[in-house]
Amino acid sequence: MSESQPFFIPSDAIIAREKLTRYLLVPKPTNDKCHYLAQAGFDQSNAPALEAAIRQGTTQNAAVIERVNEHGTYYNVRCSLTGPRGVALPVVLVWLRRLDAVFSFVTLIPDKEKSK
Repeated sequence: MSESQPFFIPSDAIIAREKLTRYLLVPKPTNDKCHYLAQAGFDQSNAPALEAAIRQGTTQNAAVIERVNEHGTYYNVRCSLTGPRGVALPVVLVWLRRLDAVFSFVTLIPDKEKSK
């Protein structure tokens, strides 16, 4: 991969449904993301809308290598996810290219650098 050419996560990358419904959209005592996502209108009832927003953000924004370890190569994609309420949330989407070359979604992190 050339430094001069942007790299994009493949459109068929795996987003496990459970990652959305059992992790991102569930209240947690630490590293809670559901309250942040709720600001844009994402909740358990519209998990497919969150998946669509993640895919859109991923296909429209280049990925940057964050780190490499024994699991594979981790990439960050900075973008905004627009939810059902029309609110755009700045996020960092974390993806993993596993050792078998399959891309899978790891998590999202509120992007504090772009938040007001």
